[in-house]
Amino acid sequence: MSTDIQRVLFVTPECAPLAKVGGLADVVAALPKTLRRMGCDVRVVMPLYSSIARQRHGIQVDGSACIHLGGGVEHWVGVHTGRLDGDVPVWLVDFADYFARPGIYGDSGGEYRDNAFRFALLSKAALQLCKDRAFLPQVMHLHDWPAALSAVFLKTWDRIASPLSTCASVLTIHNIGYQGKYPGDAFGYFGVGQEHFNSETFEDYGQVNLLKAGVRFADAITTVSPTHLHEILSPEGGLGLAPYLTSRTQEMTGILNGVDYEHWSPEVDPLLPARYSAHDMQGKAVCKETLQRYLGLEPRPDLPLFGIISRLAPQKGIDLLARTLPAALTNLELQLAVLGNGEPEYEDFFRWLQWGHRGRAACHIGFSEELSHMIEGGADFFLMPSLYEPCGLNQIYSMRYGTLPVVRTTGGLKDTVESYDQDSGEGTGFRFDDTTDSALYNTIAWAVSTWFERPDDIQRLRRQAMARDFSWDASARQYLEVYGRAVEHRAHL
Repeated sequence: MSTDIQRVLFVTPECAPLAKVGGLADVVAALPKTLRRMGCDVRVVMPLYSSIARQRHGIQVDGSACIHLGGGVEHWVGVHTGRLDGDVPVWLVDFADYFARPGIYGDSGGEYRDNAFRFALLSKAALQLCKDRAFLPQVMHLHDWPAALSAVFLKTWDRIASPLSTCASVLTIHNIGYQGKYPGDAFGYFGVGQEHFNSETFEDYGQVNLLKAGVRFADAITTVSPTHLHEILSPEGGLGLAPYLTSRTQEMTGILNGVDYEHWSPEVDPLLPARYSAHDMQGKAVCKETLQRYLGLEPRPDLPLFGIISRLAPQKGIDLLARTLPAALTNLELQLAVLGNGEPEYEDFFRWLQWGHRGRAACHIGFSEELSHMIEGGADFFLMPSLYEPCGLNQIYSMRYGTLPVVRTTGGLKDTVESYDQDSGEGTGFRFDDTTDSALYNTIAWAVSTWFERPDDIQRLRRQAMARDFSWDASARQYLEVYGRAVEHRAHL
């Protein structure tokens, strides 16, 4: 069945390097490229945000389209085109009222209140562009709640007469913590019929829930790691959607995210001050010293340097870090480099931590692609104590860079990081289970003691971590199988 899949459209709110908030953007940048190498005609549709550098990315005007929504609303949008890595075609939807804003989902004032309208337009535009440009995908691969309405539109809009009447939908849930819940008065804009505003489809305590609707209408559903698939079927992990997901278990698959090693590998990374490999690690010492000097840390090769690259939000275990890091920096011999942004109180905490531990701790509030690569290359350990983590990519990047992950045993962190066995020396990082201050502190201390007392084990762990292969090929083949099942499911409706 998988070899029959030749045309796929990705619908997404973000895609690196055009627009990125988190790991979703990296997935949408890498998976289509792999699928095209396997013979699929894959294209991507996303918004044209004002933050996208059009000239730098070779984006050009390519006409317009008329998008019809509920209540007789008609929007004319501009259509622009570009290519990812010179290979994957991208359609960008230009509608200034919705997308000419500083952020993707929100800004310093919080989430945009009209996000339901913004991404309903994107979801409907995806279908219209396929019809207008005679690209008839067998599958639309939809990413998270902003694209979930495309699954609804495929089965409610112009169904019999549409050239898309046989197109299947696959919905990937990257983070179930974000479901697209908005006031119920947005429902009329979708134009799908009042009968769908019920507790089994859209309605969620009087609000609309876009992800819930996508779960109801998609032909197949995936999560971004096998462990996380099981977690979201539980009342705690499903965050309100477990009953609806449980009813679709036959159509659900957990597929671990891959990594694009053309962009994330120390042998080829142009953003590192020196390149290195598992066979020649000298460049990593250069990366560490460069990072220390760049951030104002003492250039101490003897101290273990811990890195953090994170969205500063509760899900990422930032409360655990806030309660643990001051003691760790006071009592343990280590340094800390932090890159991230998010909730103001967390940003203030890391600024305060830097002020109180100058030369030992440094933070950069914001996002920098260059600095993220420098931390992966220059740090010795990578801290990722997430309360839940659907997949996570930074722990996978870290392993390739010989930067040993310190992670909580959840979701994709459990699926990717093998905890250090002190007796055998096997493993690729350090794991802990409990969401307690002592569990995190003791695991940091365990990593530090290993650094000083068992340096040969550190080198062995690095070699083992760098040898792990999380390239996209295996995951892409799994997606092709899911696409095939989705098409079969669609044909039997």
